[in-house]
Amino acid sequence: MVMRKTLSVSILSGKGGVGKTNLALNLAFCLHKGGHPLLLMDCDMGLANLDVLLGLAPEHTMYDLLESDIEPQSIVVPIEQGGFDFLPAASGLTDLIEMDNDTRELLFHRLLPVFDGYDYLFMDLGAGISPTVLSLGAMSDMRVVIITPEPTSLTDSYALIKMMHAQHGVDDFHVIVNQAENPGEVKQAFQRLAAVCDRFLGISPVLLGGVSYDKALPEAVRRQTPLMRMNHKSPAAKDIFSIAVKVQRHRAAIVHTLGQSPLFGELTGKEY
Repeated sequence: MVMRKTLSVSILSGKGGVGKTNLALNLAFCLHKGGHPLLLMDCDMGLANLDVLLGLAPEHTMYDLLESDIEPQSIVVPIEQGGFDFLPAASGLTDLIEMDNDTRELLFHRLLPVFDGYDYLFMDLGAGISPTVLSLGAMSDMRVVIITPEPTSLTDSYALIKMMHAQHGVDDFHVIVNQAENPGEVKQAFQRLAAVCDRFLGISPVLLGGVSYDKALPEAVRRQTPLMRMNHKSPAAKDIFSIAVKVQRHRAAIVHTLGQSPLFGELTGKEY
């Protein structure tokens, strides 16, 4: 058993285009600046784009762990000094988009030693309800679903929660409402999602907060730099900081339980 203090956080969305990857990056950046070693893992296998947001061209990716005897630590890319690191995924490799169970378990088995030593493991998962997304989301300690006030986002996010609950028995979800015009829109969007989850699934998701619609966010994407580095005083950056504080409070409340079970316990019983 690997005794640990690492909180694994999966960042999910029912549909693409809701700002999931950007929020994952900036939340991770914010928590690192708060003094927490953090590993940001691009889990959108085969369609990686976190490296693009960071302006990086990694020499190796997680695909190399499956194809060679390369040391797992050698694919870790430092983003900031003091323990803010990045695990890149491959791009354009269709056989990684939907990994089978054995491939997924082999990959994570090789990565387990890398995860140790971080306070957080942030996994930016692909959008939608693919088997890989559902299984990795279910294995994490904390699930954060990114939604927008658009009806299609709410519908697809409910489908994601419903499928993960039905297939993996998961019933605890946190929600961030992105691209909100005002606090009222945040409240309304979350309440609409929470109402259907409660009525049809008996699940009560928790609102982490909302992130304002802010032109500084797409500007940061164009500059390939985190918003929290480029303009930490912008409205969206202030919202992200508030959410990061809530994530840290959640970790502090449950950190004593993390060491009682192995990270990704479903994977640790199999030898490779």
